[in-house]
Amino acid sequence: MEEQMTFWDHLDVLRSSIIRVLVAGVLMGMGVFFLKDYVFDIVLWPCLSDFPTYSLLGVEPFQLKLINTALAEQFMIHMKVSIIVGVLVASPYIIYVLFRFISPALYDNEKRAGIRLIAAAYGMFLVGIIINYFLIFPLTVRFLGTYSVSPDVETMLTLSSYVDTLLMMCIVFGIMFEIPVIAWLLARFGMLKSSWMAHYRRHAIVTILIIAAIITPTADIMTLIVVSLPIWLLYEISIWIVHFTEK
Repeated sequence: MEEQMTFWDHLDVLRSSIIRVLVAGVLMGMGVFFLKDYVFDIVLWPCLSDFPTYSLLGVEPFQLKLINTALAEQFMIHMKVSIIVGVLVASPYIIYVLFRFISPALYDNEKRAGIRLIAAAYGMFLVGIIINYFLIFPLTVRFLGTYSVSPDVETMLTLSSYVDTLLMMCIVFGIMFEIPVIAWLLARFGMLKSSWMAHYRRHAIVTILIIAAIITPTADIMTLIVVSLPIWLLYEISIWIVHFTEK
């Protein structure tokens, strides 16, 4: 028979797990820090008119100038991006360490369900980031970066504003793409029905259009549809998932 762990034993295991998570994040962040040129080529690519999304959608060439306004701003942004990207790269290991800590308290069927749930949530979060980077953020930055109230006003975006907006939108869309996973959980607990979601589909579409209009405040109908389409598909997929879960 396995020896029961005391509270202090669990505390030691938790401390060891936290140390592993911190070390993994720091090491990956350091690695990203020394790959500055490659990382910022990716980060700044959407502000260039040769970004593939613009050519696919037939967007006219444009020029977007980024400026630096503080002495230590570029270094601090470099540190921030390195930490966030480092944690993202180390996230599979971090999730593994955390799940390994809590898994002894779960039954076998709970472990299997937990693995599926975590894999689905993690995968959808990454899909949200990718779609934002290649579709939503480029359209947003192109519109806001080239919008002008007068020809006499020259638009120059700060680097911090650009990077903060990119990071914020990646997080927002990563969380937004958890809708199917959350719908599945609510359906498992009997708190959500596919018939309800189908009945309020029109209301959901109007809400999605409003959200898309807030994200990309443009009068271009094509852009609005392109931004709204992924969110609407998430809603329809959620209906199908809830229906399948009910059965």
